Amino acid sequence: MAKNIFRLSPTLRLNSLAARLIAAAAIWTMLGLAVGGYFLSDAFRTTVLENFDASLRADMDGLIAAAGPDENGGVVLEDRFINHRFERVYSGLYYQIKPVAAGQPGGQISRSLFDHALVPVDEQKQGALSYGYAAGPENQNLRVLSQRVEFPIASTPDQNDTRAYTFIVGADLAAVEAESRAFNGTLIWSFVLLGLGLVVAILLQVRIGLQPLRRLKDALHRIRDGKAQHLEGDFPAEIAPLAAELNSLIEHSAEIVARARTHVSNLAHFLKTPLSVLASEADAEPGVLADQVRRQVEVMRRQVDHYLTRARAAGSVNVLGNRTPVQPVLHDLARVLSRIHAARDIVVDAECPSELCFRGERQDLEEMTGNLMDNACKWARHRVKVRAVAAGARLVLTVEDDGPGLSPEDRSRVGERGERLDETVPGSGFGLAIVRDISKLYGGFFVLEASELGGLKTMLTLPAVQNS
Repeated sequence: MAKNIFRLSPTLRLNSLAARLIAAAAIWTMLGLAVGGYFLSDAFRTTVLENFDASLRADMDGLIAAAGPDENGGVVLEDRFINHRFERVYSGLYYQIKPVAAGQPGGQISRSLFDHALVPVDEQKQGALSYGYAAGPENQNLRVLSQRVEFPIASTPDQNDTRAYTFIVGADLAAVEAESRAFNGTLIWSFVLLGLGLVVAILLQVRIGLQPLRRLKDALHRIRDGKAQHLEGDFPAEIAPLAAELNSLIEHSAEIVARARTHVSNLAHFLKTPLSVLASEADAEPGVLADQVRRQVEVMRRQVDHYLTRARAAGSVNVLGNRTPVQPVLHDLARVLSRIHAARDIVVDAECPSELCFRGERQDLEEMTGNLMDNACKWARHRVKVRAVAAGARLVLTVEDDGPGLSPEDRSRVGERGERLDETVPGSGFGLAIVRDISKLYGGFFVLEASELGGLKTMLTLPAVQNS
């Protein structure tokens, strides 16, 4: 079962229902994973950046807590409140203190900043704080936080005299980028594996979900091959009404064919009686007119038989489930024809695999095969060879005789209605025409060739089904 599920079907094309369902579900799944992954990545980066900003605020608070005015109007820092990373050159954590008013003393930078200056860009105000970015030493991308702080001037008696400074704290975003890349890498591989798992699950779901349709197709194949007369098996609630309708259609088709055959049979009996009366009256009154009537009656009988045979074959050719083993038909015909032509010592040799079956009615097969074999027996000197073999979805029936055969020109004329090349041999001239018409109804054909036995070789090709 599992092997069948994972087997790639050659019919899984874009115009198939399974391919459309799988493709649509796979596209939406991948699209959903891509959108979800984007938002997850963005949410993670936002969270990491918020934590980073919180760390910057803590460093800013420590810097402000360590700052105080000196006697000259500048700013002095107490080391015990300051992060020691400020002391290491290019450590990735920096501060800068600069007066708000130009020309005022008291500006400072951290030792880690060395000879660089922080120039914030893209700042966004959030209360008393401003967040932005700046270029740092060694091409570092810094996240900066700035705040305005005012200190009283110690040398001024007026306590309201203050001096404003801008405190700027910046930190390298390399850690944020590294965490984001690591998270994105894990996220991508996780979503790729998840996507593949979902696609496999979709494939399994579609194949298992469409299994009833495949069973329905197989059941129809069994009916077409003659292995069943109606759809068999239990189907889901969604498909059960379709199966019921198909069974009703099959039964209705069989009923129509049965009624058509009844009408054909009734018509045959109805016409034969008046024709027999006309023939009897003509026999009772000899003369030119009687001879003409007898000839026309015979022509009418042949025409009636021919077209009734076509009508019966046309009615049965579309009936689902028709199936006829070939071997019994050939053996029965060979036995009957051997007795009919026993006076001429004709040997009819028939060979056919027991599993070979004709996809059609037994009467139609007997009609076609009987005409060919009877025609061969009429022209044969001593032997008629009949062979039936399977050729894919078709059967090839070959009938050969050791008679005089036909020239290519005569072979092209044989098969026309009523066309007879030799009036000395009994027959109506409609046998091969009947074979041609019935075989065409079944999608088959026959050809005439020269036989290795010296006579005529007829090859009839018909639809077949293997017996099982």
